[in-house]
Order: sequence, then structure tokens, then C-alpha cells
Amino acid sequence: MLILPARWDRPDEDSVEIQPNGRVLEGGHLRFVVDRAGRVTDDDYEPFAILLPDGRLAGTDGVSLGYVGLNNASPPGAPQAWLSLTPDGRVIFFEPNGDRSTQGAWHGCDGPGRRTCTLVTQIFAMRNYRVQPPVTFGVGVGMGVGF
Repeated sequence: MLILPARWDRPDEDSVEIQPNGRVLEGGHLRFVVDRAGRVTDDDYEPFAILLPDGRLAGTDGVSLGYVGLNNASPPGAPQAWLSLTPDGRVIFFEPNGDRSTQGAWHGCDGPGRRTCTLVTQIFAMRNYRVQPPVTFGVGVGMGVGF
């Protein structure tokens, strides 16, 4: 993975900057560090995640953090993308109901550094990700109200 300087200008939020040494800043504050092998450490340089060669993003203890491709990424356990980087750098998020929203644009993410920008976008998207519990149904016998 090639790490080149890039900047994600986001509406109503601080910009995100990737420095050539892999440091990722949000509003000037270090959030995490990525390296050429796809390893990610937090702001205390403790291991946080790794991008595996097949595109899986694994957190500590093998927890899935989704899939990261060249131009798109998906959340854990989902086969379809939830975000994409367009050729001009715009960041598009796909809502479960089919709506799309533009969340700013990357500058400097052309060519070989593009996957790094997609990885950084995925990590920021995972900050707000909440696992939805599966819906279960049960059958019971008797009287009363259950929750």
C-alpha cells in the first residue's frame, strides 16, 4: 500500500489529513497511523487493525471491520458497499434505504494512494458503526406478556 499526502475535506466536520509518514490527523489531532503493510495503530501506537491482502479489514482478536477495496468498502458482514470514492475524489455513502449522500471529497488520492484513502474512510465510517442485533422470533405456550 502506498501512502501519499492527501486531504479529505468534509462538510460540517474537521478535515482529515494523511501525512507521508502514515500519520492520520483529524482537525490537526493524531487519530491513528497506517503503514505500507496495511497495519493500523491508534494514537498511542497500539495495534488497532490490519488490512489483509484479500481486502478484509481485521481488528484486534480477529474482529471483522469490513472489507476495503480500491474504490469502495463495506461494513462487517455485508456483501455490498456502504461507501465509495468517485474518480474525482467525492466520498459517497450508501444508506440501507437506497439513498446516497456525499460526505466531502478527497484531494491527492489519485493513482496508487487511492486504497489508503479508502482504508482511512472506512476506519472513520466504522467509528459510527453500530451492530444491529438480529431479529428473532420465539414461539411459546402459556399466558402472559413477555418481552
